[in-house]
Amino acid sequence: MIDRSAQQPSFAFVAASWGALLAGACAYLIGLWNSDMQLNERGYYFTVLAYGLYAAISLQKSVRDRVEGIPVTGIYYGLSWTSLILAILLLCVGLFNATLALSEKGFYAMAFVLGLFGAVAVQKNTRDIQAVRSAFPESNTTFEIQDSDSRV
Repeated sequence: MIDRSAQQPSFAFVAASWGALLAGACAYLIGLWNSDMQLNERGYYFTVLAYGLYAAISLQKSVRDRVEGIPVTGIYYGLSWTSLILAILLLCVGLFNATLALSEKGFYAMAFVLGLFGAVAVQKNTRDIQAVRSAFPESNTTFEIQDSDSRV
């Protein structure tokens, strides 16, 4: 059986996860802001980003719940997968039909994927930190730094 003991993520991984989420989402949004697209096109790509981030977080949560034995209905689990696939498909179709340079299409695709990765990693870290706090309630801080004298 797999050991599922609570292990707190390192500060570096938490910071890198937030950095990936912010870098992906901000780059995507700055690209939209500076683009020559019509307003309805910008709205489409913004909605796809918001929908994709939500779908990725929802899927990560439902997968993690199932792994931890928390009941997740099949309908919700299926909708989570469908939503993420649909968000990615909507972005791909939108970029395929867009009159953008290939480099711009690649930029939006990579920023979108980086944002999704960051959202999943942040959600994972949040759950891991929550599990550590539940397992060790005496610890009030998220990250504790050991003093070199206190090591055995």
